[in-house]
Amino acid sequence: MIIMINGAFGIGKTSVANKLWNSMMNSMIYDPEVVGYMLRNMIPEELRTPDERTDNFQDMELWKILVVQVAELLYKKYRKSLIVPMTIYNKDYFRYIYEGFKQIDPHTYHFCLIGSEETIGERLRNRGESEGNWCFQQIGKCLEAYQDPCFEDFIRTDDVSVDDIVQTIETRLTKPSS
Repeated sequence: MIIMINGAFGIGKTSVANKLWNSMMNSMIYDPEVVGYMLRNMIPEELRTPDERTDNFQDMELWKILVVQVAELLYKKYRKSLIVPMTIYNKDYFRYIYEGFKQIDPHTYHFCLIGSEETIGERLRNRGESEGNWCFQQIGKCLEAYQDPCFEDFIRTDDVSVDDIVQTIETRLTKPSS
C-alpha cells in the first residue's frame, strides 16, 4: 500500500505521517523532499533547463521521475507500505506521481489535508517559520490548487487533532469500495 499525505506546508503532514507510521505495522515513511534536496545539490544552476531554474525543486524534470523510481525501489526491496508526506500542488506533477505509485501498487491512496489560511499560517509560525518566507509564500498557491477535485480525498484539519486525522485516514483505508 502507498499512502500519499498531501497538503500545504505547515498543515500537519509530517505529524500525521509519523503518527500513522507508529500505528501501521510493516510501513515506512518516504519523504520525496529528500530527492529534491539531492537534485538541487547535485545539478548546478547552469545545467538546469530554463523551466527548471525556479525556487521549487519540483520543477526539475528528474524530481518526479526519481520520486516514483525511488518509491518502487524502496517498495520492492523492503516490502513495506509507504507513507509519503509531500506538498504537491502542480496537477501535472501530482498525476505523474500518483499514476506512477498506482503502477507500483494499485492500493495507492491520496489524502489532501486542507485548512484555512489562518490555520496554516499559525502552524507555520508555531514551527518557527518566519512570516513571509518561502513556505508562507506557497499558502495561496496551495489553497487555490486544492480547490481542484483531482486532489481529493480531502481532510479538513482546522480545529482537528492529529489523532483524529489519523483515525479518519485509517477509517478511509479500511472502508470497502462501492
